[in-house]
Amino acid sequence: MATAMRLTELLQRWGTGDKEALDVLMPQVHRELRNLAAQHMRHERGFQTLQATALVSETYLKLLKLKQIRWEDRDHFFAIAARLMRRILVDAARARNAQKRGAGEEHLQLDEAQAVQNAPGDLLFVDDALQRLQSFDARKAQVVELRVFAGLSVDEIARVLNVSPETVKRDWRLAKLWLVHELSPADGQ
Repeated sequence: MATAMRLTELLQRWGTGDKEALDVLMPQVHRELRNLAAQHMRHERGFQTLQATALVSETYLKLLKLKQIRWEDRDHFFAIAARLMRRILVDAARARNAQKRGAGEEHLQLDEAQAVQNAPGDLLFVDDALQRLQSFDARKAQVVELRVFAGLSVDEIARVLNVSPETVKRDWRLAKLWLVHELSPADGQ
């Protein structure tokens, strides 16, 4: 608890422009960022051009570009970091696919959080589906992002989104059903 409070204090100081707070903060969160990156990289099936350490470095650079952000707490920080990691991986997958235009892509089936990032090409399908979901139900898209890409628990997501755990569970269940439908191959293919 004291560590979480200390991290929140450092995040809030950094958010107001205190560069020294960032210098103290980053070594404290590096291991968790590395674990988060490793979790993302496990789903890349050997096609990755980034390593977990490089993903953490890229994320760090993107975090540095965030100006005057009002950090809520540790969960908020890791949710933003996970979103940045997702963007980096999606951009890398798009760059790989741009190099090999015309390669056939397979749709993936959604089976809880781990199936969402099953392969690099599939990550693009998931990202497109999440963007469509975001366009008409932003909260459900956030729940998927926080659950899958940040690895947050239902209670942590509830705190980040300021909703009840039951709402998160309902959103997660409905978003999964919608994504399964969106990511399933069309009949006859």
